[in-house]
Amino acid sequence: MSLPVLDAPPAGTGAGAVPAGPELGTAGGAGRGSWRRPAVGLALAALAWLGLYVGIAPFARWLTQGLLGLDGHGHAGAAVQFFVFETPKVVLLLVGVVYVIGIIRTYFTPERTRAMLAGRRETVGNVLASVLGIVTPFCSCSAVPLFIGFVESGVPLGVTFSFLIAAPMINEVAVVLLFGLVGPAVTALYVGTGLTIAIVSGWVIGRLHLERHVESWVYSVKVGAAAPSVRLTFDDRMRAGAGAVREIVGKVWPYIVAGIAVGAWIHGYVPERALAGILGRGAWWAVPAAVAIGVPMYSNAAGIIPIVQALLGKGAALGSVLAFMMAVTALSFPEMVILRKVLRPPLLAAFVGIVAVGIILVGYLFNALL
Repeated sequence: MSLPVLDAPPAGTGAGAVPAGPELGTAGGAGRGSWRRPAVGLALAALAWLGLYVGIAPFARWLTQGLLGLDGHGHAGAAVQFFVFETPKVVLLLVGVVYVIGIIRTYFTPERTRAMLAGRRETVGNVLASVLGIVTPFCSCSAVPLFIGFVESGVPLGVTFSFLIAAPMINEVAVVLLFGLVGPAVTALYVGTGLTIAIVSGWVIGRLHLERHVESWVYSVKVGAAAPSVRLTFDDRMRAGAGAVREIVGKVWPYIVAGIAVGAWIHGYVPERALAGILGRGAWWAVPAAVAIGVPMYSNAAGIIPIVQALLGKGAALGSVLAFMMAVTALSFPEMVILRKVLRPPLLAAFVGIVAVGIILVGYLFNALL
C-alpha cells in the first residue's frame, strides 16, 4: 500500500521515479524546536487512545447486558458482545500501529528497497528481503511493478520471491489483528513461520534457476532514474503516519467489520464439535483442505483474522486454521492473476506449489506439537 506523496520530485527525473530515500532533516527553515509542538500533540493523542482502549470492555458489557438486556452466555448475547468488543479494539490497535509503521515507512521507498537487495548473496538476500517485506508499503496490487523494478535492478529471482511472499503474508495489518484477537503467542508463531516460508521458498526458487520463465519483455523495461532525496522534518513524518492511517484503515475497515461479524456469528451459534470435527487435529486431510479452500478466496488479513479467532475458539486446530490464513494472504487468486503478467506458467506453478507445500508442512507441524 503506497503512502501519500509528501513532495513531488522535480520534473525530468524519469517515468515512475520516486524519492530515493528520504532522510530526516531541517528543510524548509524548520528550527531546532520544530519537533516540540508535534510531539506534544502526539503525546495527547496517545493518552486519548489509551483511555478509549481501556474503556472498550466495560462499554461492551454495558451495551450488551445493560442497555440491550442480553444474556452474555446465550447465543445472541455472546455474538453481540463479541462484535461490540472486538470491533473498536481492533480498529484502535490498527490505527495506533499503522501510524507508527507509517512513520517508519518514510525511510523506505521502492528505490531504497531495491538498492538494499541488489547484489546480495541469495541466502542473506532471502532473509533481508523477507524482513523488509514486513515493514515496506507494498501489497499484491503492486506485485508487477515491484517485480519489474527488482529484476531491472539485478535482484536475484529467489530473493524477489522471498519479498513477494512476505509482504502480503506478514504485513502490519495481519500482525496487529492477530495480536489483538488471539494474543502474542499465536502472533509470534505466525510471524516466525511466515518468515521461514518466505525465506525457504525464495531460496528453493532461486536454486531451480527458473529465470527463463520470466516473460521476456520484463528484462527490457527501464524503471527510470531515482529522484533526489527528499529531506523530511519530524512534522513531515507525523503527517505521513496520519496519511497511512487514512489510507490503510480507510481501505480495510469494511473487511474488519465483515470479518468480525462472521466471527461473532461463529462464536455465538456454531457448535464446537462441528468445527473440531472438520478442522481438528484428528482429520489428516484438514490442513491440505484448508489450503485448497484458502487459495481461491478473495480476501485479506483484515477479513480473515477475526474468523480465525472464532474458529480457534470453537475447537479448530491451530495448524489447520493458520494454514488457511496463510493460503488466503500469500496465495490469493487475484495475486496469481496479477503475477501471470510477468511470470510464465511453469514459474507461476512452481511458486504456488513450493509455497503451498511449505504452508501444509507448517500446518501439520503445529497440529502435531500444539
